[in-house]
Amino acid sequence: MSAPSPKDENGSAQNKGSSGSWTSLLKSLTSFNGDISSFTAPPFILSPTSLVEYSSYWAEHPSIFVAPASEPDPAKRALLVLKWFLSTLKQQYSSRNDKLGSEKKPLNPFLGELFLGKWDDEAGTTHLVSEQVSHHPPVTGYHIWNDKHGVRLTGYNGQKASVTRRIDVKQIGHAILHVDKFDEDYLITLPSLHIEGIIYGAPFVELNKCSYIQSSTGYTAKIDYSGKGWLSGKKNTFTAVLYPEGKEKEPLYTVDGQWTDKFTIRDARTKKEIEAYDAKASQTTPLTVAPIEQQDPFESRRAWKKVAEAILSGDMETTSTEKSKIENEQREMRKQERAEGTEWQRRYFIPTETDPIFEKLAAPIGEKSETEKTGGMWKWDNEKAAQAEAKTG
Repeated sequence: MSAPSPKDENGSAQNKGSSGSWTSLLKSLTSFNGDISSFTAPPFILSPTSLVEYSSYWAEHPSIFVAPASEPDPAKRALLVLKWFLSTLKQQYSSRNDKLGSEKKPLNPFLGELFLGKWDDEAGTTHLVSEQVSHHPPVTGYHIWNDKHGVRLTGYNGQKASVTRRIDVKQIGHAILHVDKFDEDYLITLPSLHIEGIIYGAPFVELNKCSYIQSSTGYTAKIDYSGKGWLSGKKNTFTAVLYPEGKEKEPLYTVDGQWTDKFTIRDARTKKEIEAYDAKASQTTPLTVAPIEQQDPFESRRAWKKVAEAILSGDMETTSTEKSKIENEQREMRKQERAEGTEWQRRYFIPTETDPIFEKLAAPIGEKSETEKTGGMWKWDNEKAAQAEAKTG
């Protein structure tokens, strides 16, 4: 059976010959073994969006993001953090399907690439800075904050992908949410995932295994992910429990459902429903970015403008040409740095080997930093941020 022709952002078939190209890609993938970071994706499966933009999916519901700051009870705060995290999953791992028809491979960010924006709504102004802090290995650092409510999220994310019977992706890194009012922190680990539907030309993300949220106030949330099996189950299914640290068998709250659709929060002791959340109906707040002509040359949408336009118009030749220009410019910059004995200076983040907050919160859940795979633990640097702000005016 031949693979169906992939769809473009309007749901129509892509440019002529893409079905044959898709079949060739499948043959290449099935014969490829090990880490696919070196695998060059053909232009026809590329997304017009750089991976550095994906950091914005953490806060497309600003009111849910800041809600813990208004809750005096620590257990209920931990539940609100869990609800916020679960509310981000559809945006982080499925929203591209709604726009592009299926999961596409994002553009690989170049070293120093930036994505800056903000959300303005009833929660006030929530800011985003995302920076590609490493290219080999590829790692994105991000910092999201809302001064009105005193909530901020800092994290970094790398990915290691491999091919067996499918594409498996292990996410490396973590995020830490801080709430100023209560001076508390939440360590958020990242779920593993795999890509389904490749053989049909309609890839989509499915999460697997589990992830954790550990609070400095002594509460742990564990989220277990599962998908549709051969005989039973539904796509994007999960179950979650929130419990006092070390007492997983004595949960306070449970959550279950589909992270792309509906899930239900319950009191674990009374089984009473607390809230039903509808991910499809929940409206996101639009992210505002500067007009392209006012952006820094290293800002993502300005840097990739010609590539993105070519992808959306189905012009694969121009896509390849413009993409190669950016990649070659980056190679020349690295070559010059080696010749001068210098290193690219990150604008907003610094690498560290240890982080006391991480070490304290990681211990109860057995999380490891794996700094050797990300070039360090990437932390937001206020001094650097102030300098960058001063330069941009």
